[in-house]
Amino acid sequence: MNLHDQETWISTKHRASVMWVLVITTTAIVFDGYDLVVYGTVLPVLTRDPSQLGVISPQQAGALGSYALVGVMVGALASGAVGDYLGRRRMMLVNIIWFSAGMGLAALSTTVASFGAMRFLTGIGIGGLVATAGALIAEFAPTNKKNLYNAIVYCGVPAGGVLAALIAIVLRDNIGWRGLFWIGAAPIVVLLPLAYFKLPESPMWMLSRRNEFGARKIAERFGLPYPISCGPVPAEEVGAKVGFAALATRRYALTTVVLGLMSFGGLLLTNGLNTWLPQIMENKGYGATDSILFLLVLNGGAIVGGLVTSRMADRTGAQKIIPVTFGLAALSLVMLTAGFPIPVLLAFLAVAGLGTIGTQVLVYGLVSHSYPTSARAAGVAWCAGFGRLGGIIGPAFAGLLISVGARPNVAFYAFAGVAVLAGLVTFAIPRNNPMQRRGATVAVNAAAPYGIPD
Repeated sequence: MNLHDQETWISTKHRASVMWVLVITTTAIVFDGYDLVVYGTVLPVLTRDPSQLGVISPQQAGALGSYALVGVMVGALASGAVGDYLGRRRMMLVNIIWFSAGMGLAALSTTVASFGAMRFLTGIGIGGLVATAGALIAEFAPTNKKNLYNAIVYCGVPAGGVLAALIAIVLRDNIGWRGLFWIGAAPIVVLLPLAYFKLPESPMWMLSRRNEFGARKIAERFGLPYPISCGPVPAEEVGAKVGFAALATRRYALTTVVLGLMSFGGLLLTNGLNTWLPQIMENKGYGATDSILFLLVLNGGAIVGGLVTSRMADRTGAQKIIPVTFGLAALSLVMLTAGFPIPVLLAFLAVAGLGTIGTQVLVYGLVSHSYPTSARAAGVAWCAGFGRLGGIIGPAFAGLLISVGARPNVAFYAFAGVAVLAGLVTFAIPRNNPMQRRGATVAVNAAAPYGIPD
C-alpha cells in the first residue's frame, strides 16, 4: 500500500462515511447557491408586476438582494461564535431547519416588507450552513484531497445557481416566483432526515473539546481513522483560545485580516453578478431567456473552473492560484463590455464565473486550512460573515448604478476593479502559518496504530 492510499482510506466504511459527509454538506451549500440566484431570476418579474408584492424601485430591488446577505453575515458570525463550542453536527441540523423555514415563509410573503424580512431570516440559516460546512469538510477530508473536497462542497454555490437558472427557465412561467421559493424549502424534507441519520459529529472537534472517549466512539462507529482524522491535539492547540478569540491572537491576526478582505472581494463579485447579471444583460438589449442563460453559464464556469483549480491548489497551494483567477475575472469582465457575438460573450462569462465564484471556493478552502480545530468554524464564519459585507455592497452598488441611469458596462468595469484589488490583497497572506505546514506528516505518523507500515 502506497502513502497516497494511506492518506485516503483505511476501509470501505471510512470511505462511505466521508462520502456521506461530502454529499450532505454539498447538498446544503447547493441550496445556498439556489437561494442566491433564484432571487435574480424572479427580480424582473417582481419589478414589472406590482401586484406581486407592490412597487419595487431599483434601489429597493438592490436592498432586497442585500437583506438575505445581511442575514448570512449574522448567521455566519453567530454560528462561528457557538459552532466551535456546540459541534458541527448540531449546527448543521439547526441551520437546515432554519433555512428551509425562511424560504417557505418568503414564498408566503404578500408585501415588500415581509418579503425582505423573510429574506433576512433565510440568510441567517445560509450563513450557518456556510460556516459549518467548511469546518466539517476540513476535518473529514483525506489529507491529499482537502482542496478538492472543499471545492466540491463550495461548488455547490454555483451548482445551486445553475439549478435555479434552469428551473426558472423551465418552470417560472408555470409555477410563478412563489413556486420557485417553495422548491428552496425542500431541504427540511429531503436533507434533514439524511443529515440526522448519516452525518457524524467530527471526532477531531470532540477531541479538541477534550472528549477522547466520545471521539473514539464516533470513530469506531463510522469507521473513521482516529489517529489520522483527529490524532493527538497538536502542541499549538493545547491550552489555546477557542473560537473568535483565537483569530485575534498574534499568530493568526494578520491571516484573519487578509483572508477577510479576500472574501469581501470574492463575495462582492459573486453576489453582485448573480443578483444583477440578468437585469444588466436585459438593459443591454438581450431577451429575458438569454439573460438567464448568461447566469447559467456564469455559474457553470464557476463549477468547472473551481474543480480544476482546486486540484492545482492541492499540488501547488491555493495562495499561488487565487491571484491568477482574480486576474482572469478582471480581464473577462472587461471583455464583456465589448460587442462580441453571443458565443464569445458566453465564453468570457464562463471565465468570469471561474474568476469570481470559483475563486471564492478556493478562498473558503484556504481559510478552513489556516486555523486549528479549536478555531476552524470561527475562521470560516469570519470570512463568510465579513465577506458578506462585500456581498451586501455588491447588489446595492449595482442597483444604485442602474437607478441613476449608468450604462450597463459601468457595472462590469466596477466589478473588474474589485477583482484586481482582491488579487493584490492576496499577496499579503502570511507565508509562515503553521497550520498550512502540517498534514502529510500527521498522516505518516498516524499510520502505525492501524498496522500500516511507515
